[in-house]
Amino acid sequence: MADLLNIGLSGLSASKTSLSVTGHNISNVNTPGFSRQSTVQATQVPQFSGAGYIGSGTTLTDVRRSYSEFLSTQLRSSTALNSDVEAYKSQIEQLDSLLAGATTGITPALQKFFSSLQTAAEDPANIPARQLVLSEAEGLAKRFNTVYDRLSEQNEFINKQMTAVTDQINRLAGSVGQLNDAIAVAAANGKDPNDLLDAREEAVRQLSTFIGVTAVPQDGNGLNLFVGSGQPLVVGSAVSRLEAVNGRADPTRMEIDFVSGNSRQAVTTLLTGGELGGLIRYREDVLDTTMNAMGRLSLAVADQVNTQLGQGLDLKGQVGTALFNDFNDPALATLRVRAYSGNSNNAQPLLNITDTSVLTTSDYRLEFDGVTLPNGYSARRLSDNTPITVTNAAGVLSFADAAGRDQGFTVDVNGQPAPAAGDTFELQPTRRGATSISTVLDQPDQLAFAAPLRSEASLQNRGNAVIGQPTISNVLDPMALDNLKAINAIGLTFDAANNRLQFNTPLPAGVTITSPAMPALPAPQVQTMGITPGQSNQLSYTISVTTGTPAVTQSYTIKQPFSGRPENGDSFSLSFNQNGVSDNRNALKLADLQNKQTVGVDPSVTSISTGTSFTDGYGDLVERVGTLTAQARTDSAATTSILKQATDNRDSLSAVNLDEEAANLIKFEQYYNASAQVIQVARSLFDTLINTFR
Repeated sequence: MADLLNIGLSGLSASKTSLSVTGHNISNVNTPGFSRQSTVQATQVPQFSGAGYIGSGTTLTDVRRSYSEFLSTQLRSSTALNSDVEAYKSQIEQLDSLLAGATTGITPALQKFFSSLQTAAEDPANIPARQLVLSEAEGLAKRFNTVYDRLSEQNEFINKQMTAVTDQINRLAGSVGQLNDAIAVAAANGKDPNDLLDAREEAVRQLSTFIGVTAVPQDGNGLNLFVGSGQPLVVGSAVSRLEAVNGRADPTRMEIDFVSGNSRQAVTTLLTGGELGGLIRYREDVLDTTMNAMGRLSLAVADQVNTQLGQGLDLKGQVGTALFNDFNDPALATLRVRAYSGNSNNAQPLLNITDTSVLTTSDYRLEFDGVTLPNGYSARRLSDNTPITVTNAAGVLSFADAAGRDQGFTVDVNGQPAPAAGDTFELQPTRRGATSISTVLDQPDQLAFAAPLRSEASLQNRGNAVIGQPTISNVLDPMALDNLKAINAIGLTFDAANNRLQFNTPLPAGVTITSPAMPALPAPQVQTMGITPGQSNQLSYTISVTTGTPAVTQSYTIKQPFSGRPENGDSFSLSFNQNGVSDNRNALKLADLQNKQTVGVDPSVTSISTGTSFTDGYGDLVERVGTLTAQARTDSAATTSILKQATDNRDSLSAVNLDEEAANLIKFEQYYNASAQVIQVARSLFDTLINTFR
């Protein structure tokens, strides 16, 4: 009876424990990361009798959780990937809406500006039409400013989010370290502390939503976590931390440092996965490039418009002045160079834009070590990590890639103090272009819509030849008004015997004329240009003018069409466009800038036209962002599906099924009752035996 009683008691204890485990499962059905637990039973050691071995009941050997390391690892990696994509997508969708919006993008403002130029070109003396040009120019500049502000706000949000995310990472890493310690103590008796293991697994899963981690099991039920390229975030109970700090080169951009004890390592570019990885990836791949592309476009617009205005005359007969501000103002040039926080000296070089048409959308790193040949400076283009050749001309550095392509800017290092060996600078030629553009011209009559020179045929000509209006093909910055005025009634006469036009003498004071196609001739002929009567001819010649004290010399390369059949002695003239208030030739050139390829030109290619127009350049940016946005949405759908599948796979093994647990309750209750009945039978037998001896 004692054996039967022990057997019943063992069954009663086993069923009671199984009921407790089942109840524990049911009560934690909604606990995140909880793994279903089950009891493992085994028979007790049987006793030998003369008839053989007789069983002595059951015993519980383990309370086991339903867990798979493979499925948990799959869930962690899927969580990190999905969080990365979602963080990236949430930001790029905002950018796509901003750039492509009918009211928020740059294209509508560009179209309005050039439409106003076309309207003004139809009546160049119309003051209201000129005023509209100024208004639309101001609207375009403010649109650039507004778009930059939105991009800057997004950058600030990313900075704040990086700080918040690193705080969460450190909190969860600390929890994992504490759980490692608690699990090590609890597992000292040789059994797994299931609930602590689940809590740690859930903490690691939550950590994966913020950053990609690699989990490596350690002896003694420990779990070590590594981030980046192998930086140990958690080793046993020892926990390092991530810290969001101001950028060493650009304090407006947060960077991530890995801090372990007294050592600190910059790991921003090494981190992947999770929300933090998605934010960093978006900033590096999309936001920075977009800000630079917007800056390059605004610089090109300001440069091309200002340059073209400087090639014309306004209503007062003065050389045109700039419509947009000077982007090489020293205050702006200073902001384009970011000195690294660890530099020895407080050197502050100036970055000046020299050619907006060849600017890239990349930033650059400039290093000075004092020994690198030939001038101590070395540079690298950060977009493709390409070395850039640095040329030092009296402290003004110019840059070219391996193919000899100019990068469109120079850096003046002549300021005090001079750079010290080991100093490093980040060059941002275009980063702030969109926020610095503004209009400076407020008088509509100062818009230079007229061309500086004009030609006409003599009314006494007998032939029907027509001389077109002259175009100055070289850019003079600035044009000298006195030199232009010196070009006064220069005459050209047709020589029928030789089919050529010759310039008449004497020329105005200070004026000389050359023509590359023909050698100089003695007086009275100054220079001649051969033509073919009855066909379209293109005249090309150069006028050099010297005036003033001290002397100022400018050379004007002039091209103009010539057609028809002139008669011998027919004359034509070239002169300064005095009182050209109705002249719209420069206004038409300004309007033509809308479709001129002036952005991203490759100077090494001369056989074909390279680069894009303002509208196409912005369209390329919108298209690129739109393509990346569509890809992000596709990636989001894919990673969401993968995460759901990984979650379902894990839950199919580890999650609590209430129907199954309800069945277990009934089963273990019956088991408990049956074990109690065994005890009752043993008691009855014992009572019967006792009663026989009374």
